[in-house]
Amino acid sequence: MSSLSRELVFLILQFLDEEKFKETVHKLEQESGFFFNMKHFEDQVQAGEWDEVERYLGGFTKVEDNRYSMKIFFEIRKQKYLEALDRQDRAKAVEILVKDLKVFASFNEELFKEITQLLTLDNFRQNEQLSKYGDTKSARNIMLIELKKLIEANPLFRDKLAFPSFKSSRLRTLINQSLNWQHQLCKNPRPNPDIKTLFMDHSCTPNANGSRPPPTNNPLVGPIPKAGAFPPIGAHGPFQPVVSPSPGAIAGWMSNPNPSMPHPAVAAAPPGLVQPSSAAAFLKHPRTPTGVTGMDYQPADSEHLMKRIRTGPAEEVSFSGVMHGSNAYSQDDLPKAVVRTLSQGSNVMSMDFHPQQQNILLVGTNVGDISLWELGSRERLVHKPFKVWDTQAASMPLQTALVNDATISVNRCVWGPDGLMLGVAFSKHIVQIYTYNPTGELRQHLEIDAHVGGVNDIAFAHPNKQMCIVTCGDDKVIKVWDAVAGRRQYTFEGHEAPVYSVCPHSKENIQFIFSTAIDGKIKAWLYDCLGSRVDYDAPGLWCTMMAYSADGTRLFSCGTGKDGESHLVEWNESEGAIKRTYSGFRKRSSEVVQFDTTRNRFLAAGDEFQIKFWDMDNTNVLAAVDADGGLPASPRLRFNKEGSLLAVTTTDSGIKILANNDGVRLIRMLESRAMEKNRGTSDPINTKPLIVNALGPIGNVSNAVAPTLERADRIQPAASISSLGNMENSRLVDVKPRIPDDLDKIKSWKISDIADPSQMKALRLPDSTTAGKVVRLMYTNNGLALLALASNAVHKLWKWPRNDRNNPSGKASAYVVPQLWQPPNGILMANDVNDNKPAEESTACIALSKNDSYVMSASGGKVSLFNMMTFKVMTTFVSPPPAATFLAFHPQDNNIIAIGMEDSTILIYNVRVDEVKTKLKGHQNRITGLAFSQTLNILVSSGADAQLCVWSIDGWEKKKTRFIQAPTGRQSPLVGETKVQFHNDHTHLLVAHETQIAVYDSKLDCLRSWSPKDALAAPISCAIYSCDGLLVYATFCDGAVGVFDADSLRLRCRIAPSAYIPSFSLSSNPSYPLVVAAHPSEPNQIAVGMTDGSVHVVEPSDAELKWGGTPSQDNGPSNSSNPSASGQASELPSR
Repeated sequence: MSSLSRELVFLILQFLDEEKFKETVHKLEQESGFFFNMKHFEDQVQAGEWDEVERYLGGFTKVEDNRYSMKIFFEIRKQKYLEALDRQDRAKAVEILVKDLKVFASFNEELFKEITQLLTLDNFRQNEQLSKYGDTKSARNIMLIELKKLIEANPLFRDKLAFPSFKSSRLRTLINQSLNWQHQLCKNPRPNPDIKTLFMDHSCTPNANGSRPPPTNNPLVGPIPKAGAFPPIGAHGPFQPVVSPSPGAIAGWMSNPNPSMPHPAVAAAPPGLVQPSSAAAFLKHPRTPTGVTGMDYQPADSEHLMKRIRTGPAEEVSFSGVMHGSNAYSQDDLPKAVVRTLSQGSNVMSMDFHPQQQNILLVGTNVGDISLWELGSRERLVHKPFKVWDTQAASMPLQTALVNDATISVNRCVWGPDGLMLGVAFSKHIVQIYTYNPTGELRQHLEIDAHVGGVNDIAFAHPNKQMCIVTCGDDKVIKVWDAVAGRRQYTFEGHEAPVYSVCPHSKENIQFIFSTAIDGKIKAWLYDCLGSRVDYDAPGLWCTMMAYSADGTRLFSCGTGKDGESHLVEWNESEGAIKRTYSGFRKRSSEVVQFDTTRNRFLAAGDEFQIKFWDMDNTNVLAAVDADGGLPASPRLRFNKEGSLLAVTTTDSGIKILANNDGVRLIRMLESRAMEKNRGTSDPINTKPLIVNALGPIGNVSNAVAPTLERADRIQPAASISSLGNMENSRLVDVKPRIPDDLDKIKSWKISDIADPSQMKALRLPDSTTAGKVVRLMYTNNGLALLALASNAVHKLWKWPRNDRNNPSGKASAYVVPQLWQPPNGILMANDVNDNKPAEESTACIALSKNDSYVMSASGGKVSLFNMMTFKVMTTFVSPPPAATFLAFHPQDNNIIAIGMEDSTILIYNVRVDEVKTKLKGHQNRITGLAFSQTLNILVSSGADAQLCVWSIDGWEKKKTRFIQAPTGRQSPLVGETKVQFHNDHTHLLVAHETQIAVYDSKLDCLRSWSPKDALAAPISCAIYSCDGLLVYATFCDGAVGVFDADSLRLRCRIAPSAYIPSFSLSSNPSYPLVVAAHPSEPNQIAVGMTDGSVHVVEPSDAELKWGGTPSQDNGPSNSSNPSASGQASELPSR
């Protein structure tokens, strides 16, 4: 339901309450679930109307929703039960016990037994806990206090306990305003109209002689009636008198929309696109009466249509003629202060800020080189002179062009949307694509001989969810290239002059490209090779560039004509017409004026040796700055993503960085961190990443370990944006120390190696069924059972019997054989599967509720919610594609779950209302791990892109990201499953990847890491903390299990596969553990799920009691202290 429909419900509630329809009010409160009337609830409880109490509650929550709800219903039913006992109505008490209270037995069997025993007492007050129970009235009042606390703490009641604040009789006022407006539109308005119905629009009947009423001198629009002035329904009195405007005024409004209106609703498509019959139609919202905000309450069956038309955020309605909110910005938000001056050394042609690391600036020049600058330290991180990467593959036209004239310029350089790739368009034929990897290096990715002549523009796009590169050139053609392999996918021909710029965009899943040519023509293209859909003329009829506002709802263009006249305009997409023209340019410009947009509010252009700013909703210049002088006549410029920094070119082949207050704070913070780094020269090399200038001496490296600089053009930044709270982390390079030969000769450590079954206790769990490999494994929270999910989408549950001799607690143990449990109906707990993809090839995921009563699981199909007692499916949701790949319950509300998806997004999903609350985007590959920290109030995600992301639970905004670093000898960047788990303290994070296990702090700084080596050299398959947080268990792809001290990641013990797999040495194709689970209360017990489908429970023998002894200080290659004592290099990520 939209926000307007929700508000309408509140208006109706107010109206019903004012009209004294009390029962109807409470029924609507219950059925809508929008407002919980605590006063009504209290009255019903104090009156003992228990059926009404539960019926009213049922509109907001159910017993099983969460622990708060369960407690609320339990307290109510317990009170009802005690009152029946107090009346000596045993039959009613038994009925309540069986019908109402038995549902709680599965959650607390002992409590249910105790409640049942009250039936045997003559007076339940004989029970010690109920000895102070008074009379019925006082007991209800005491219970009410507890219920109110539970309701206020229950997240399902959040924002439902307070009625919105608005004036009385608001619905009447709106109706009166509507009738006033209808009366103004009457052709024959009468001075005292008689309103007899609301079922039809009002229209005054003409006078008998057809004449109009005499004119008046009153204001054009009559007064709005006072609240409550509209007569009660059923007693229609005369309508409020109003004065009609002149017909000329009305006609003028209809033909000339109010110029103060910012813009009509934007069509959900590029301007004027003519779709083929198979394409979705582009809809236009009908205009409301001129100058008036449309207020169309849509019926339920048209909700989907409104959602397609809306271009704003969810729950926000965009109607024709709706004005933008009041301007919450000021000139202080404009970046005006010069905070940096960079000397590039050649004329800057193009600039672009990194989309995430907003202190990294990409620069391209007129001699063909590109550079990366880190603004905090003023360091040039990368400098790449132009060269053809593969001269043998160069086309003859390119070779000829370079032979005739070797000079080449960068026409455009731009980052990809995720910051992992950048593209450079050159003035001769080619584009070059670099990857920007987690170590901060630029690596050659693609070199494309794209156009004949110059390549004038380059941009990244995502048609069909595939990263592509869009280019245009002097050959009058636009081309689209696959960003992975460089294959050409589309060619768009139709321009009659060289194409100057491209602007890819999408709306409502419709992907398109705007292009401009130097003859002033603007065209629009769909990705279908069916030709241009639009043919407009740009103002000035020469070089023009187009850009959208950050939210993608407003389209602008800026260009200069051959006569030197510059034009900055906003377009009405739905009509292909100019909506607004901005003034303030000088009469003659010698160059093409460049522009940029920021914050969905400001425009900036370089003109008249200045930077000029406009408010998007005002055509006059808002401000102009000269950046302390030294700017060219038409400086090039570029905002960073947040609009806090602005890069501007200078006449002396340099760049000035302008900042607003936020930008100044950012730069100062980066400076202070650079100074701290420079002062900390005595730190060990692996406690903090070194800040090294490749051209200068290295002053803080010990003689034993000297760094090797891998690239001559690589200059390490002095500070990283990763240290800032709400900004993305830096992925800049970490200096890798070279390990001297004598350190490489260190032998395997002396560790406790368990290789024989007699040295430990291991139990293979009974399983008569054949299944695929075990892909997920977990203990129940009470430690009494073990749940496995196999690759064939079938779950298995083992329960341990309670035995007074061998197992009085009934907990899982390697000394007692459990039962492979099934409910009496004998059904299997099997996941939904995807018909297009076998379950064995899908990523499985599973999560267990805190009370062990239900499990959520998926194996490539829908996510299923199972009852753990009956194995029945309670519900399914989130149909593929994409499929769910990881699940995690919210720590405070079992109804909220985080769902990692195959398409790299994370859904925050409310199971109870079957609604996706929000979608988180930040990864580049499928999600492989999710971990909540209630202490830090964050969610940490990990993906197959080896990236970690931190999200705030409050607003779900992304706070920080970091890529895990590749160990020495491993190719970077890393890929593959990366899993995360919080320590018991909820501040330290265990990260597991096949190349390493590592512990990170809350700022995503790596505290220590360990990589496979020597006795444990195989890739890591899984890792987990012990329940007490003192140990880390890691399983390996050769079948071994490593036990590590959690605080140092030093190896305590190695469990060889032969110790728990008796036939391991005889097998030609030995299995190994894919997953490991730690017992929730026994820190030395683990279970491992194997590739052959078996599950083993492993724990130390009675003689050992725990794994290994205290490790010696020289027995582990942990990199948390001195690297000279380690057999491998430091793996600390850069800061």
